[in-house]
Amino acid sequence: MAEKDLGFLKETQRLVVKVGSSTLTYPTGKLNLYQLERLVRELADLKHQGLEIILVTSGAVGAGMGKLGLEERPKTIPEKQALASIGQGILMHMYEKFFSEYGETVAQVLLTREDLTNRGRYLNARNTLLTLLRLGVIPIVNENDTVVFEEIKFGDNDTLAALVAGLVDADLLVLLSDIDGLYTADPRQDSTAQLIKVVEELTPEITKQAGGSGTKLGTGGMMTKLQAAKIASNSGIPMMVTNGSREGVMREIIRGVNPGTLFVPRDHRINTRKTWIAFASKINGRLYVDSGAEKALVEKGKSLLPSGIIKVEGNFKRACVVSIMGQSEEIARGIVNYAASEINKIMGCQSKDITEILGHKDYDEVIHRDNLTLKV
Repeated sequence: MAEKDLGFLKETQRLVVKVGSSTLTYPTGKLNLYQLERLVRELADLKHQGLEIILVTSGAVGAGMGKLGLEERPKTIPEKQALASIGQGILMHMYEKFFSEYGETVAQVLLTREDLTNRGRYLNARNTLLTLLRLGVIPIVNENDTVVFEEIKFGDNDTLAALVAGLVDADLLVLLSDIDGLYTADPRQDSTAQLIKVVEELTPEITKQAGGSGTKLGTGGMMTKLQAAKIASNSGIPMMVTNGSREGVMREIIRGVNPGTLFVPRDHRINTRKTWIAFASKINGRLYVDSGAEKALVEKGKSLLPSGIIKVEGNFKRACVVSIMGQSEEIARGIVNYAASEINKIMGCQSKDITEILGHKDYDEVIHRDNLTLKV
């Protein structure tokens, strides 16, 4: 995609911006007030232009480290939680102070993965964020590190930002990092590394070019940004990775300039429900299908019938999300119409025989195609 084709950036109305710890804090762990104030000024200016802004921010643990004078990020969950509980208040106080100077109101929104894996809570989070935007408020989102534990962590705020962008049907997602974008190699180790301006498809070659984790103050690296790009792309949302320390970077983007790496979305946008199934939901079990069912799902977009199921794994209830396994790998995910115990009885059978086997038949399909999304 050529630079002249970036006019769609100028049409952005709903913008999700994620800023990392490496941008917001000094190596000492203390908040970089200059960067924080500059970011707020740029976002407030975009808000004055009529854009809706959601800010996904890291930095709570870093702010806590700075408050206590610690130089190394803690390793254990309890230590991280303690520092996050100290730092989150400091972080929000500074955001509220700076945004209020430009006449903007902010709201704190703390999320865990469990808030998005549960369908009801997912919709509640969506409604809350959309209501805040309608009221002219800037939601400031962070992972709820104070109470989160390993099993329900997003793992990094890049993933959280991509899920939030899909949650609110954003027009653009921008990840502000300590690097200009995706390079052909790690520019900190290879002087010949070249910046990749546009990524139209997340190929295995592109994935190999992503390095490891970021700084000692952050949890993510380029690999987490590629995962975020995958979520955004399949949600139909363009994503930009660029250097958060660059003066005026947000204004450049909204004017249609590419100051980093642009990840182009897929032509076909997954609706909000299927995005939730694919990326946010919790997998409660697995259904293994035969080659005929795999072909019907992948190539023909059909529903999953009991006749194509050959094995059930897990003890899940109706309306749970399960993984659908083909001949060699996962091919899809979907919401089941029957519990695992019921599917065990009807698998391999025709839909017309369900009533005779179970004593009732609520659906012909084990998973309807409207509640199924292919692996992407």
